[in-house]
Amino acid sequence: MDVRVIHCLLLWAAHFFLAMSHSTPRVLSNKSKTGDEQDACINLIPCQDNGAICIQPCSPSFHGETSFVCEDRKWQLLSDACASLDVQSLFQRISQSELLPCSGGHGGGAGAHLPFGGGGKLGHGKPGDGAKHFGAGNQSCQADFSCIIPDILSSPAIPGNIADIVELLKKISLLLSENVTRGKMQSYSRIANHILNSSIISNWAFVKDRNAGSILLDSVNLFAGKLLLRNESESIQEPFIATKGYSIHRNTSGRSFDFSMEFNSTGNITGNVVIPEEELLRLPRASKAISVAFPTLGAILETNQLGPAFVNGMVLSVLLPEELQNVLLTFEKLNKLEQVGAQCVGWHSAERRWDPRACRLRAHSVTAVVCICAHQRRTYRSFSILMAPAAPRSLVLDYITRVGLGLSILSLVLCLAIEAVVWHHVTKTEITYMRHFCLVNIAASLLVADVLFILAAIVHNTALNYQLCVAATFFLHFFYLALFFWMFTLGLLILYGLLLIFFKITRSVFLAAAFSIGYGCPLVVSVLTVAITEPKNGYLRPGACWLNWYETKALLAFVVPALSIIVMNLIVVVVVVVKTGRSSVGEGCKSQDLSSMIRVSKNVALLTPLLGLTWGFGLATIIDSRSLAFHVVFALLNAFQTREALRMNCLSSRRRWGLEKS
Repeated sequence: MDVRVIHCLLLWAAHFFLAMSHSTPRVLSNKSKTGDEQDACINLIPCQDNGAICIQPCSPSFHGETSFVCEDRKWQLLSDACASLDVQSLFQRISQSELLPCSGGHGGGAGAHLPFGGGGKLGHGKPGDGAKHFGAGNQSCQADFSCIIPDILSSPAIPGNIADIVELLKKISLLLSENVTRGKMQSYSRIANHILNSSIISNWAFVKDRNAGSILLDSVNLFAGKLLLRNESESIQEPFIATKGYSIHRNTSGRSFDFSMEFNSTGNITGNVVIPEEELLRLPRASKAISVAFPTLGAILETNQLGPAFVNGMVLSVLLPEELQNVLLTFEKLNKLEQVGAQCVGWHSAERRWDPRACRLRAHSVTAVVCICAHQRRTYRSFSILMAPAAPRSLVLDYITRVGLGLSILSLVLCLAIEAVVWHHVTKTEITYMRHFCLVNIAASLLVADVLFILAAIVHNTALNYQLCVAATFFLHFFYLALFFWMFTLGLLILYGLLLIFFKITRSVFLAAAFSIGYGCPLVVSVLTVAITEPKNGYLRPGACWLNWYETKALLAFVVPALSIIVMNLIVVVVVVVKTGRSSVGEGCKSQDLSSMIRVSKNVALLTPLLGLTWGFGLATIIDSRSLAFHVVFALLNAFQTREALRMNCLSSRRRWGLEKS
C-alpha cells in the first residue's frame, strides 16, 4: 500500500476518534458541584468538605471549564481549561494540504474525508469553521504552517490556550513531521515560544494536564529531529527556544553548539553542547546532530519533582545518531548567589522525571556546571542541572564544622590511645570493664564516622563515582547508627548499675548482648535500607553522598533509630538525676543540698554529650532549615559532642591509673 495512502488513513482515524471521544458525556464525581451550585466557585462561598471539587463553566467567549478544590473552607483554583483558540480548525488548515491527495480517485473534495466540520479544542466551536480556511492558503501552510501563526500569537497565553497549543504541537509532531524545512521549524518554534515566555510561566501551574510540559518537550524533540539541514548547518532562534543543527561524520572535528538566550527581562543565560572527537569516530556514515535549548522549560518541569530541588540552568535537548553515546554539556547557572550542591540530570521521557543516572558531574564552579551525559534516543534526550535549596552558609558555620571535626578526630585518637595504655589497670572489675568497653566502641564508631564524613564530602565534590558514593553512604550510615546504638548500650549499662544492684551478668553474656545491639542492629538497618531503596535509585539524595529523603524517605532509617535512642537515653539521665539527688531530700542541710546539686550537675553535664542528647537539637534544624542560628548551635554541640565527654572519662582513667601506681 502506498505510504501516502497509509498516512491519509492515519490522519482520518485520528480525527475521527478524537471527535468521537470528546462528544461523549462527562461523568462527574460525587463530590463535584454542577448546575446552579457552580456560582459558589465564582462567589467564593465557603465550602464544607475539604477535597470537594467545583466545576465552573467559562464565560461565553471561551470554551472549556474551570475547576476549584475545597481547601480550608475556601474554593482554591485547581485547573483552568478555558480556551479561546479553535485548535482543531487550526490543525485542519495546515493538514488539509496533506489530505488533498487522499481525495484523488474517490470523487470528493478534501473536506468530504474529514469526520467533523471543525471546531475548537477537540470538538468545540462552530461546525464548518475549518472549511472556510481551505483553498489557496493551503499551499503556504503546506510549506511553513505560517497561516496559523497570527491566530496563535494574538491569543492570550492562559492555561486553557497553553494546553490547546501543546496538543496542537503534539499532533503536528506526530502527523506532519515529514520533510521538516526551515520554514516549518521557524513556525513551530514561534508557536512554542508563545507558551514558553518567561512572563506567563506561572500560568502552567493551572494547566489541567500536569504532564503538559513533558509532552511539549517530547513533541519539540520529535519534530526538531526531522529538521532538514541546508548547507550542512541550520540555526533557528526565538527568545525562549533555539534550534541548531550540524552535519557530522567520523572525520569531523569535535562539534559544539553554543546558546545564549533570554531568560527574563534582566539578562541572558548560556549553554554549550560538545560532541567529543572520540564519539564522532563511532559514526559509520555521515549524519546530523541537532540541539534544542529551552531557558524557561525547567521551571515548568519542576512540578514533576517530589523534592525541593530546582532546575538552575537551561534545558538542553541533544538529538544524535544512536551510535553516539556521550556528550559534554556546560550549563550556566541561573542563580549564582550561593555555591550549593549541583546535580547533572537527564529527563527520563518514559517516567517523566529527572534522573541522575543519565549524567555525571565533571566540574562545578560558582557560575557554571559541566556534565558528561549519556545520550539514549528512547530514554535520555534532554538534560539540565538540579540545585538543592540554598542551606544557610556562612564562614562561621564552615569554620565551626571544620575545626570541630578536626579536634574531634584528634581527641578520639588520643582517647583510644590512653585507653589502650591504661586498659588493664582500669578494667579490673566487671562493671568498669563493661563501661570502658562501651566507651571504646563509642569512640571508635564516632572516629570512623568522622573520617567517612570527610571522604563522602570528597567523593561528592569531585564526582568520582556513583558506586563509591553509595559505598561511602552505606558505611557512614552504619557507623553513625553504631555510635547511637553503643550510646544506647551504655545507657542500659547505667540503668543496670543503678537499678539491678543484686543482679549480676557475666562478661561473656554482656559482650554478646553489646555486640548484638552495638553492631548487629545497625548492620541489619543499613543493609535493609540499601537493599530496598538502591534498586529504585532512591538510596542517595540529589547532590550529596547521604540518604535520600524526598523520593524514598531512606533517611528515616537513620532518624527514627537515632531519635528513639535519644528519648531512651533522656529517660536514663532523668533516672540518674533522681537517684543521685535523693540523699538530700528531707534532710534540710544546705551543704548537703549544694553537694547534691553539684553532683547532679556533673552527671548531667557528662551524660548529655556522652549519651548523644545534643543530637536532639537537630530537630530544630528540621523545623527551620534556613535558620543560621540553629545550624551554628547544632554544629557547636555536635562538633564537640563526644570529644569533651570522652576526654573527661579518659582523663579520669589516667588519674585513676596514676593513683593506683602511687
